[in-house]
Amino acid sequence: MIIRLFIFLLVVLGLGWGFSWIADRPGLISITWQDHLIETSIMVAASMVVALIAAVMIVWWVIGVIWTSPLSVRRYFRTRKRDRGYQALSTGLIAAGAGNAVLARKMSIRTRGLLSADQEPLIHLLEAQAALIEGRHADARAKFEQMSEDPETRELGLRGLYMEARRLGANEAARQYAEKAVEHAPYLPWAAQATLESRSQSGRWDEAIQLLDQQRAASVLERGEAERLKAVLLTAKASERLEGDPNGAREDAKAALKLAKGLVPAAIIAAKAYLREDNIRKAASILESAWKIEPHPDLGRTYVRARSGDSTLDRLKRAEKLEALRPNNIESLLVVAQAALDAQQFPKARAKAEAAARMQSREAAYLLLADIEEADTGDQGRVRHWMAQALRAGRDPAWVADGIVSDKWLPLSPVTGRLDAFEWKVPFGQIEGPVEDGTLAADEAIATLPAITIREDVTPAVETPENESTNQVAADMQPVVVPQEDLAVAAKTPTATNVTAEQPPEAEKQDEPVPFFGRPPDDPGVKDSSAEKSPTRLRLY
Repeated sequence: MIIRLFIFLLVVLGLGWGFSWIADRPGLISITWQDHLIETSIMVAASMVVALIAAVMIVWWVIGVIWTSPLSVRRYFRTRKRDRGYQALSTGLIAAGAGNAVLARKMSIRTRGLLSADQEPLIHLLEAQAALIEGRHADARAKFEQMSEDPETRELGLRGLYMEARRLGANEAARQYAEKAVEHAPYLPWAAQATLESRSQSGRWDEAIQLLDQQRAASVLERGEAERLKAVLLTAKASERLEGDPNGAREDAKAALKLAKGLVPAAIIAAKAYLREDNIRKAASILESAWKIEPHPDLGRTYVRARSGDSTLDRLKRAEKLEALRPNNIESLLVVAQAALDAQQFPKARAKAEAAARMQSREAAYLLLADIEEADTGDQGRVRHWMAQALRAGRDPAWVADGIVSDKWLPLSPVTGRLDAFEWKVPFGQIEGPVEDGTLAADEAIATLPAITIREDVTPAVETPENESTNQVAADMQPVVVPQEDLAVAAKTPTATNVTAEQPPEAEKQDEPVPFFGRPPDDPGVKDSSAEKSPTRLRLY
C-alpha cells in the first residue's frame, strides 16, 4: 500500500513537472487533416493527450467491470457463504468443547451445508466430537478412522482412536495407534509418552531409551525430566541384567547414577554388581555417595551386609561409619541400632533406637525397641509397651505409586503403567494416632516404660506371730523388679528392688544364710526372726 502511494505521488509530480516545462516553452502545433488546418498551443495539445489517455483507461475499466461482474457476484456470495460456514464451525467446536450436544449437532449440520468437507477438514472433527458427546461412539470412531487416512488430519484421527481404545480398555489397540502416530510424528507428546510406557511395560528398554532420546532432541521434554526418565529406564534394564550379566548391569546402573545421582535403586544395583566381583571398595564408595545424598534403609542394609563373612561387630563398625557420614539422621540411628542389636550390644542399641524415636515418632523405632527388649530382658510387658507405641506412631516411608505400597522399587506403576511413578514417602490413608511432637511422644513412652518384672513361684507363709510382719509386707509388695544386668550382683545388694529392708550388721551378712522371699519361716534357708524385729529383712540369692 505504501509503495502504491509512493508511485502515485511520483506520477503526479512527473505530470506537474512536465506541464510546467511545457508552459515555460510556448509554441504552436499545426495539424492538417483532410484539407483542415488545426492549430493549437503545445499546452492545450498536451492536456488533450492526457485527458484522452485518462478517458481510455476509464472506459477500459468500465468494460472490465461489466465483463467480470458475473464472476464477482458469484465470488461475493461464495465468500459470504464461506464466512457463515466458518462462523458455524467455530460455534459448533465451542459448543462441543462445552458439552452442548444439541448446539454442536445443529452447527455441524449447518457447517456441512455451507462448507465442503474437502475444503475444511475440521468438519470431520466437529462431527466426531458431536457424536462423542451424544454417545454415538461407533460413528465417532468411523470419523476418526476417516481422518486417520488423510495426511492432513492423520495425527488428529489417531489421537481420537487412541482415546477411544483407552476408554474401552483395549490397551493393545491403543498401543498400536500410539506407535503409528510416533512413526509419523515422534514429537507428539501423548503418542511418545504412551509408546514409551508400552515399550517399558513389555521390557523393550533399548527401544524406550531410543524414543526418549528422540523426544529430547525434538525438545518435547525438558532436559531434567528426560535425564530422570532415562535414568529410570537404565535402572530397570540393569535390574533385569543383574543375574545374567552383572557387568552390563553395573555399567547401566552407573550411567543411571550419572543422570540421577540420588536414584537409590541404581546405587544398590551397581553395588551388588561390584560385590559379585568381590570389589567391596567400589561398592562401598557408591553406597556411601548415595547415602550422603539421601539416607535410605535399603542402602544401609546393603552397606552393612556387603561382606558376607563379617562378624556382627564388623557390621556394627560399618553401620557407625554410615552414621558418621550423615549424623543426626533417623535412618543412620536405626541402622546403628539394628547392627548393635545383632551384636548383642543392648545398651548402645537401646540408646540409638530411643534417639531415633525422639527425633521422629515412627513405628520402625518402636518396633526395634521391642526387639531389643525381647532379646535383652525378655519382659513381655515392656515388649507390649513398645508395640503399643508403634501402633500409635506414624508409619514408615515406603515405595508408593498411585495408592499402591510396594516393598521394593519398580520402574512402572502397576495401576496406570506410568513411568517413574514410585516415590519414597509415607503412605496415605493411614490411621493416625494422637497428634504429638515426636520428641514429646518418645519421652513420654520412655518415661512410662514399666520396670522389668521377674515372676517367681511364691508359697504362702503360715500365719504366726513371728512372721506376721513378713506376710503383711509380702501381701502389699509388688513383684520384685530389677534390671537384668544387675541380676548377677543382686545377691550382694543389701536392698531388693521396690522393697525397703533394714541393713543387717556386717556379721550377720557374713555368717547368716541369705533368706529367700516367700519361703516359710521353718525353711532351712531362712533364719528365725523375732516379732520385735521390724521391718523383716528380705534377701535375694
